Amino acid sequence: MPQAMATEIQKQCEIIEDCYEFTLSFAARGVPTDEGSGLRERLMRSVEAIRNLARNGADVLREEQLAPAEKCDAFFAVLRRDAESALAAMDLVLTSPVIGSQLVDTLNASIHLRALLADLFLLTEILDTRKQ
Repeated sequence: MPQAMATEIQKQCEIIEDCYEFTLSFAARGVPTDEGSGLRERLMRSVEAIRNLARNGADVLREEQLAPAEKCDAFFAVLRRDAESALAAMDLVLTSPVIGSQLVDTLNASIHLRALLADLFLLTEILDTRKQ
């Protein structure tokens, strides 16, 4: 069971990372609108993945015994704070009737989103090293 849960966490990370890569390419296009791009759908999937990860990630690390419980709890407290900040920015962008490249570029530059991505890269590296 724990391996399946770790795999689910990695899937959530992949959804988030895929969305970030998509937003980088979207921002580089210099387009005025997201119409027909699939951007909103990717952002919404990423938002849901971030919420799931922030809720369930600490349980996985504990079950996988990747670190003592207090270390897992401390890391996921940081991840939850970073997720909350990134989600606030992403939710605000999603309220815009039109999402153009400039808005997405500004979102991508957000320190909140970058902090969350760094947390995810750290988490996936830890999970990957356990597979070896």
